[in-house]
Amino acid sequence: MLEHNPDTVKIVLKNLPLGMHQFADPAARAALAAGEQGKYWEFHDALFGLPALNIVLNDQAIEDIAIKLGLKMDQFKSDMVSPKIRQKVDQDIMDAQQAGVTGTPSIFVNGHPLRDRTLEGFQQKIDAALGKTAKK
Repeated sequence: MLEHNPDTVKIVLKNLPLGMHQFADPAARAALAAGEQGKYWEFHDALFGLPALNIVLNDQAIEDIAIKLGLKMDQFKSDMVSPKIRQKVDQDIMDAQQAGVTGTPSIFVNGHPLRDRTLEGFQQKIDAALGKTAKK
């Protein structure tokens, strides 16, 4: 979608660590802490690349990813528990609740949920938001 709409589409990612997963919140904070060192997406991808994510995700796995990415560990650990990171995750959770999000992933275009997750569905929603006629 970014390639087809470089001047009109911006991706905004929000965290919604689900309470049913013990390490969802630490993982969200860890990715944001990695982002403080310019490695958000690398950390994100490594987290979601773990096999059987809900089984092997733990404090050690989070630390191993940080080390593998070459993060400054003192800064990483400090950022993980910083009020700034905690506030960001808490704000994302409140935003999700206000938007009626109950699970992940959830996708919105200009504040409206996207139901048709095909490329065509994305483009139709984008075109509608821009006031364009959907491309055939």
